[in-house]
Amino acid sequence: MNPHMPMTSNESDTPVLLVATQAPLDVLHCQAAARFLAGTQMMESLASLDISQAKGADVQQLALAAALLLRDGCDVMDVLGRRIRARG
Repeated sequence: MNPHMPMTSNESDTPVLLVATQAPLDVLHCQAAARFLAGTQMMESLASLDISQAKGADVQQLALAAALLLRDGCDVMDVLGRRIRARG
């Protein structure tokens, strides 16, 4: 496995955001969990909003930020899963 995997959320042909694929498993797990928690909290905040009072652009920006966090968490979990399977 390449020592650095580009994250899905890179917006250009030159990846800037990378996952350190050789990081300790507990560190990978901690980083993924932090992003899942932050994304979940953002979505829970959206769910509790009175949508009739919310501005469409604000809701869209919050949803995009949550999606980026969740996608980053998925990318890290992908590396974690590959590493665990390779050990077995």
